[in-house]
Amino acid sequence: MTVGTSGSAAGLVARLRAAFRTGRTRDLDWRTTQLTRLRALLTEHGDELAEALHADLGKSRKEAYRTEIDFTVREIDHTLERLAGWLEPEPAPVPAALAGATAHTVQDPLGVVLVIAPWNYPVQLLLAPLVGALAAGNAVVVKPSELAPTTSAAVARLLPEYLDTETVAVVEGAVPETTALLAERFDHIFYTGNGTVGRIVMAAAAKHLTPVTLELGGKSPAFVDRDTDLRTVASRLVSGKFLNAGQTCVAPDYVLTDPETAAPLAEALAAAVEERFGPDPSASPEYGRIVNGRHFDRLVGLLDSGRTVTGGAHDRSGKYIAPTVLADVSPDAPVMREEIFGPVLPIITVDGLDEAIGFINDRDKPLALYAFTHSPAVRDRLLTETSSGGVGMGLPLAHLTVSDLPFGGVGESGMGNYHGRYSLETFSHRKAVLDTPLG
Repeated sequence: MTVGTSGSAAGLVARLRAAFRTGRTRDLDWRTTQLTRLRALLTEHGDELAEALHADLGKSRKEAYRTEIDFTVREIDHTLERLAGWLEPEPAPVPAALAGATAHTVQDPLGVVLVIAPWNYPVQLLLAPLVGALAAGNAVVVKPSELAPTTSAAVARLLPEYLDTETVAVVEGAVPETTALLAERFDHIFYTGNGTVGRIVMAAAAKHLTPVTLELGGKSPAFVDRDTDLRTVASRLVSGKFLNAGQTCVAPDYVLTDPETAAPLAEALAAAVEERFGPDPSASPEYGRIVNGRHFDRLVGLLDSGRTVTGGAHDRSGKYIAPTVLADVSPDAPVMREEIFGPVLPIITVDGLDEAIGFINDRDKPLALYAFTHSPAVRDRLLTETSSGGVGMGLPLAHLTVSDLPFGGVGESGMGNYHGRYSLETFSHRKAVLDTPLG
């Protein structure tokens, strides 16, 4: 479906709101049926979605399943297994002055919610929030990214075949369609993307006092201590950084380490890139491509920000930029002024932990912070003296895969969180209930 005008958007939201008011989405059977059907969509059309992801981003079939399709299936399974328990009323104690009364809370559906997804993980980051919205008993409008057009078209065709079309709608399109949707009153807006658009979403939501969840990004640092096995560290950094050609919101954005560690770490990173992608990453079936020419040009402009340790090759016609590691990078170099969101990993040298903590705290709060150290004291200081959406000790990105952990940012990297029970709570209102006998 396409809505290009305020009138058509208003009609769509009104139709979904009318369906929500019938109460059909509150029923546990409706919720579990929608989740089960969404799971069936992913398992029955996984190969088609993988092909769409390859067309849009050059993702391999293996990566498409691991990071998007199977990821979302696991989120559905986790939710289905626990949903009935999550929805049980939670009792609360009452004061002596209210003796005889009982109190509890219930999870109340919000109503009609809007999910706006980005292009970098266009299946996972559209459907994983949808899991939470459906589990919470809402009607939902989902807006896939126009920058991943093949995936957007596939999802727009498949979702109506599997889900309740009176309560779930897909809107394709670009800025006009998104603008028309944002003019409407929703009961929650869930946006994943960048801070610039996040501010637009929040401003539009403010007109209706609509609550928002903003899943943004930022420059997520990785601190490498001198006491680590650099081969292991390099392998894990390369896996996390160059997944999806670096177009991952929680990818390590830059590395902080001391001058003595920087040189051997750079060598280890170069070796890890070759070990993972071969001597020519452009020929590797496991290495993706940049989403479009605009992002390609922006990233190429960052390649001269330091000394190239490995990589640097690029081909605009193929939207290919090699996995690149930069050394001797100045803190004010172009590559350090914005979130990279691509396959460029700069190494910044600091005198030690104190300077690293100061470096992190002098910048916007990141979506993630990664630390590679054996020292409990170093871990404790990084946890307590910095602020970030999440922390990964010894392994980048993996905290996203733990459904019982909340995923979200803080400050410039976002607000609110989701995954597992946290998704249910994001798309619900915890209603307080006090029951006092009349006689």
